[in-house]
Amino acid sequence: MDGPHEYPPKYLEGLRLFNDEEFFACHDALEEIWTETVGAEKQFYQGLIHAAVSLFHFENGNLGGARKMHRSSLNYLEPYGKHYQGIDVETLAAQLWFCFQELRAATDPSADLQLDRTLIPKIQIPTSIEEL
Repeated sequence: MDGPHEYPPKYLEGLRLFNDEEFFACHDALEEIWTETVGAEKQFYQGLIHAAVSLFHFENGNLGGARKMHRSSLNYLEPYGKHYQGIDVETLAAQLWFCFQELRAATDPSADLQLDRTLIPKIQIPTSIEEL
């Protein structure tokens, strides 16, 4: 569990955009803080960015890009354990895994798969610095 601190406004905005399924805008918001970040948080933000990009590609039919970004997002998020930066990373990763299950199982990369919008994860946005 991470300690109490203020969350950057762009981070919270990125999470809100993710939940609103505005994946390209989410990418842009998180990339702003990613470029300014050094240390452990940088790869965490990269994982969230890749999660948003994977969903963006999936909803737009770029299945190869979606699969690649999905794998990358999970690889980036995995080291952060159960909770980090006020969110349940373990649950997010599990929900992403479930959302992409059909795409991962597809043997034909040109298959006519569609993103099941009911499976898109929602992130519980931290409301206070004491949350979790």
